[in-house]
Parts: sequence; structure tokens; C-alpha cells
Amino acid sequence: MNQEPLTLYKLIVLYLLDRVTFPLTKAQVSDFILEKEYTSFLTLQQAISELTENGLADAKTIVNRTHLQITPEGRETLHYFENRISDAIKADIQEYLNLHELEMRNESSIQANYYKSVNGEFEAELVAKDKDIDLVNIKISVPTKELAISICDNWQKKNKEIYQYLTSVLF
Repeated sequence: MNQEPLTLYKLIVLYLLDRVTFPLTKAQVSDFILEKEYTSFLTLQQAISELTENGLADAKTIVNRTHLQITPEGRETLHYFENRISDAIKADIQEYLNLHELEMRNESSIQANYYKSVNGEFEAELVAKDKDIDLVNIKISVPTKELAISICDNWQKKNKEIYQYLTSVLF
């Protein structure tokens, strides 16, 4: 593949990650780039993979979501090459963020993960964040993987009600 377009796609991803104060999921990045038809899904995945391999973006997988965040090295690289991104693409990114930033932030701030603990049980870890601060962090031990998955799924769906309940009872 010609490196020039791939370099542009990497810069677009870095620019998008640089314009938010929270990690974006791979799906959120893909939604923007594929909606605008800048490139194909496979080429985008290659660009993201190269960004993480080269230390320009961090990728953290939680359950079935990969969260991406620009690194200081990525920010420095973007600073040097940002002029290669057209003003039209920058405007597209800003418009997209203006329309979707709140829902993207909410989606990224609610995290649920599970893992098998040393005693053979499973632990579901449920987190609600605001920027880099944990508003709530709950660990629940359960006997089965299926139950841990169910708890994680329900946290994604009902986190607001659970948080409101906790604060009303505890405060």
C-alpha cells in the first residue's frame, strides 16, 4: 500500500484523539472515518495498529472494547505533521465532535470488566469515570463467568440508576 494515504489516516486518527479529553473506542474512531468514507475498515485497522505499535497511541482493551488515547509522542508527531491534514477534514472532525462528543464521552466513561480471581471465582469490576477520576469503582465476586458477564452488561445499561441509588442512600 502507498504509505502517503496511510500516513494521512494515521494523522486523522491522532488529530481526532487529540481533540478529546477522554479515550475513544476503536468503534467510535471507525464510525467517524467510515461515515466520512475516508478509507476502508481494514486500512483503518492497519493505521490504528501501526499507531499503537509505534507508541503514538495507547490501546487498552476492556471486555470487548478497545479504548485509544494519544500519547505524548503522538501529540508531538501530530504537532509536526498536522499541516498535512486539510482544513476540510479538520472541520469535519470538529463538526462530528460537536454533534457526538457528549455521547462519546458517556460511552467511554462507563467501564465494565471481569476476570477470574485466584480463588476460582470471577470478579466484575464496574467503573464510572469523569475525565481521569473514578466516580465509582465497584468489584463484585460471583461464582460464574456468565454471571460476571451479565453484571458487566447490566452496568452498561443501568449505571445511571445504580449511581443515583448509591448516592441517595450513602449521602
